[in-house]
Amino acid sequence: MSVVDALMNPEVYDEKVLKIVHLQTHISHVFLTGEYVYKIKKPVDFGFLDFTTLAKRKHFCDRELEINRMLCPGIYLDVVPIGRSPSGDIRINSEFETVEYAVKMVQLPQESIMTELLKKGEIYKNDIDKIAELLADFHSKAETGEGVDEYGSVEQIKANWVQNFDQTQDLRGNLLEESSFDTVKMNVLSFIEDNRELFERRVAEKKIRACHGDVHSGNIFVVREGGRLYSEGIYIFDAIEFNEAFRCGDIASEIAFLSMDMDFHGRDDLSEHLEKRYSEYAGDDIAPLLFYKCYRAYVRSKVSSFRLDDPDITEKEKEEAVALTKRYFELALGYAARL
Repeated sequence: MSVVDALMNPEVYDEKVLKIVHLQTHISHVFLTGEYVYKIKKPVDFGFLDFTTLAKRKHFCDRELEINRMLCPGIYLDVVPIGRSPSGDIRINSEFETVEYAVKMVQLPQESIMTELLKKGEIYKNDIDKIAELLADFHSKAETGEGVDEYGSVEQIKANWVQNFDQTQDLRGNLLEESSFDTVKMNVLSFIEDNRELFERRVAEKKIRACHGDVHSGNIFVVREGGRLYSEGIYIFDAIEFNEAFRCGDIASEIAFLSMDMDFHGRDDLSEHLEKRYSEYAGDDIAPLLFYKCYRAYVRSKVSSFRLDDPDITEKEKEEAVALTKRYFELALGYAARL
């Protein structure tokens, strides 16, 4: 029996479990047990991340716990071993040989995920105010300087984009129109070369920080009412732990991600409000915002396309991945046309 199959059995867990919901992304399996969440990493290697050995998965579980506690206090609890007995029985926190590790978290109400609230028209400008203030405060305290600044260099920014284009080249002429692909590539690379002074100024002004790296509505809980294990408030979770080049960068890129996401959901009013309020809280003009909105939309398109190579994907999930790949690319194309 695989670890994934075993984690669908309530008897595998330490606490009483009545129902298990299994979710997955291109890099993780997530199990919701009612009060807690257990997340294991898939043994995959996409170049920008490598989870192919147990030791690597343990290392990145530990990093995930450390990084996410900054914006999710009280939610990220522990890294727990999953053991297998000689007879094949699998249990969490057992004395058996460890065959996998999971990040254990408090389960927040799924109906409080910002994406779902956006769809229902239940995200308001005062929510955006709180998120903007939270992120501005987080960024003001985040690490900067040597070891971080290089991730905002022109060379690193260009390398990130070149990797994007290389990893989506097979989509050109298939899911994505050749001329549109080429337009994004040409406009983006030209903008980088024409705006070296802007990017260098951002580094000098200490706008390059060890950020969250993945701030979008699917990674934010807006909890209106507290529960037994959590309080009401804003929880920004699932920060990037597997690649410093993706986590560290311009604070404008962090805000651009969430702003782009609200554009994606048809809420330009909220994206504009976020940009304005964050700029006020942080005291920053976030000048390269449009460039980074293009970057974030393109990365979302790329990541959606990766799901098409997942052997566990269903036909319905494949159709959804194709649609998302195209939609995010069209958004990136729109931003690129304005650069």
